[in-house]
Amino acid sequence: MAGLKEARLLAVTIPAALLGGAYVSEYGFGLYPCEMCWWQRYPHFAALALGLVAFVAVPPRVWTALAGLAILTSGLIGGFHAGVEYGWWEGITSCARTTGGLDVLNPGAAPVVRCDEVAWSLFGISLAGWNFLFSCAGGIAILALSARKDEA
Repeated sequence: MAGLKEARLLAVTIPAALLGGAYVSEYGFGLYPCEMCWWQRYPHFAALALGLVAFVAVPPRVWTALAGLAILTSGLIGGFHAGVEYGWWEGITSCARTTGGLDVLNPGAAPVVRCDEVAWSLFGISLAGWNFLFSCAGGIAILALSARKDEA
């Protein structure tokens, strides 16, 4: 039966995989993050740390559930971001950032990454939308598995 062991494994695997994908898309394919993209990464960093702590700290169920909540938080931020990208609602007006790359010959040439534009999509779902789907499903699964009382 699935339980805490699987929940702890998911609590480390999900944020590691999603952060890995974010960094591959950024550094491998030039899809630089906007401000809201960063907001989605922060809970995954926390979830990864909490998930690792769940393997060594007592009580592991609490640390695992906290990781699940952090992953779910990232998913909800991703859902909000996807809604902004699709024009379903207004976003944060200051949500645009430069990539941080500086061109010495033309310092104003760094591209601006806007939160209300879809940089990449698959099957009509943006990266923020995929984060919403994977993180919400994963966070809920972790919470459900960690709530089971059949394992220590």
